[in-house]
Amino acid sequence: MRACARIPVLAEAGVKRVINGPMIWAPDSSALIGPVPELQNYFCCCGIIPGFSQSGGLGLTLAQWIVEQEPVMDLFAWDLARFGDWADRAFTRARTLDQYAHRFKIHFPYEERAAGRPLKTRPVYEMQKSLGAVFGLSYGYEHPLWYAPEGMDAVETYGFERQNWFAPVAAECRALREAVGIIDISNFAKYRIRGAGSADYLERLVANHVPGEVGRSCLTPMIGLRGGIAGDFTITKLDHDDFLMIGSGIAERYHRRYFDMVEKADSVSFESFTEAWAGFNVAGPNARSLLERLTDTDLSSDSFKFMRNRKIRVAGIDAVAIRVSFSGDLGWEIYVPLESQLALYQALLERGGDLGARPVGGRALLSLRVEKGYASWSREYSPEYWPQEVGLERLIKLDKPEFLGRDAYLAIKDNPPREKLVVVRVETTNADANGGEPIFLTDGTPVGRVSSGAFGHSVGASIALCFIKTDHAVADTELDIAILGIPHRAVILEKPPFDANGERLRA
Repeated sequence: MRACARIPVLAEAGVKRVINGPMIWAPDSSALIGPVPELQNYFCCCGIIPGFSQSGGLGLTLAQWIVEQEPVMDLFAWDLARFGDWADRAFTRARTLDQYAHRFKIHFPYEERAAGRPLKTRPVYEMQKSLGAVFGLSYGYEHPLWYAPEGMDAVETYGFERQNWFAPVAAECRALREAVGIIDISNFAKYRIRGAGSADYLERLVANHVPGEVGRSCLTPMIGLRGGIAGDFTITKLDHDDFLMIGSGIAERYHRRYFDMVEKADSVSFESFTEAWAGFNVAGPNARSLLERLTDTDLSSDSFKFMRNRKIRVAGIDAVAIRVSFSGDLGWEIYVPLESQLALYQALLERGGDLGARPVGGRALLSLRVEKGYASWSREYSPEYWPQEVGLERLIKLDKPEFLGRDAYLAIKDNPPREKLVVVRVETTNADANGGEPIFLTDGTPVGRVSSGAFGHSVGASIALCFIKTDHAVADTELDIAILGIPHRAVILEKPPFDANGERLRA
């Protein structure tokens, strides 16, 4: 009747009946839209619950995808590629029933739903569980978020303010910054590109120059078809015609579409090693001392420089070691076959006990990367954002005659940034920004939003990464961030508050 009052002609329409039919739900209650990565020219647009309100926008987006190969907006949250083949019938049934039952309840930041889990685990799962790990779901796998200390139940609470994991996460951050932390990074996507012509294929896929010397690694963006950031990767040259590429684990199926857009020679093999390999980031001031107990490889800074890699043996296990760390501290990423994961984990913790080694979870990594100013794919990197808006333009090499998205980037590279990614310090006592909070000038003018946020335990301050309109993205500018709807004073920092010059990374 309200609709008839709003649109009177409805009251005179000839058809007046109610139709009951099935509701179409996805495991997270969001739509399933986009091209199926494994097929050619096969698109989906389904799982639309409030069809009248969403169908128009989704139809427009799908038309852009079909005609232009990439939508204007970043729709990863609704992209069907967010699910892999791990989302089987049993998982889907359990999750959709749970979503339906809790659709209208209040949901909280960082909330993890238990329905349909555990679905997939790795060899270290039971040991991590015995150490107090609280797990979240990461592309089908159980992945440690934080570790409950002895005497505390390994169960997390939810709310809009700081929760029971705040103190344990603080302890994990301190342990890594002051001693050494072991972070499970097995959820990173891992690709092996091998064979004659593999370097040529990668050069045409990503925007930076691919390492030409064995033992070198590089960071590189992958440019989308509209000039935005489709992905960011670490590419490592392991041997002649043998490369390892590390990317976002949740985006593996999504990125496959872009990988397939670049033709490769029949001699080039592109394999996912995400399931076959596991990894740990060993980071902190004692990281070198710990690893030196487990390997004969010279890990000195002169011999094993930052952004270098080697095939080494660690605790008697063949491994790939890359000197890089998403925590922003001295560290190595160590990758081993999945069947060796548990043995390596045990060795790292046992041999590092007197050095202060302890497991560190994903919530601590969030805090560590935010205080270092490190961006993350799907938060700060997105096809919606131009390279010059997120500080990646320096990694785009236009002396290369060809790479994915080159022409699209040339079309927007001289455009002034619409927004700039900045680091801010926030005055807050009981809640931290976590993403999506609106940002205003102190006079109430809206100027941006938070993309990632956390308390920086190493710097003793609440920190956020934010997109701010370019005219106002100036160091020392004061802002108000609406956390829980309440203005919290913040200031734009000139540099990230932790190790802005990268001295610890290169120590």
